[in-house]
Amino acid sequence: MTRLLRLALAASVALAACNSNTAPGDDTAAELESPAEPAPRMSASAALTGVATGMLQPETMTEADLVSLGGLTRRCIFRMTRVGFPSLLFGGREGDATIKLNGKLITLPAAGDGLYRDGGLSVLLRRPEGEVDGLQEAEMIVMLPGAKDELGFRGFADCG
Repeated sequence: MTRLLRLALAASVALAACNSNTAPGDDTAAELESPAEPAPRMSASAALTGVATGMLQPETMTEADLVSLGGLTRRCIFRMTRVGFPSLLFGGREGDATIKLNGKLITLPAAGDGLYRDGGLSVLLRRPEGEVDGLQEAEMIVMLPGAKDELGFRGFADCG
């Protein structure tokens, strides 16, 4: 029994040293990453030229993307989940909307109630009555140029 206790004590002492790493490449000595670059801004026709539009899906925007677009002040966002990053930035003084497709930020002017359109790309945002946990339900329909079908997404509009 004493021998087993000594063996367990020796093993625990040996393993206790494993939690300190002083070798090169240790995370505590790593350099900070450079700030993320925002996606380039392009017109719809330029961003989608030569792209198989049937394979495109809206992408989420990074913090750098939102900053490059002027931030969220007096603007709304569409999120596909309650806590997800935005996929569409809309409203505000200009009344336009910006979506991220093919790694590019595409700003579309307003063309009607909840409709944004440019260069063959259309985005329709519907906000039916109803909330889930304080967030307004919303639907985003993306119509890509040359695509046979439209893309529909359910999520949440946040204008807070």
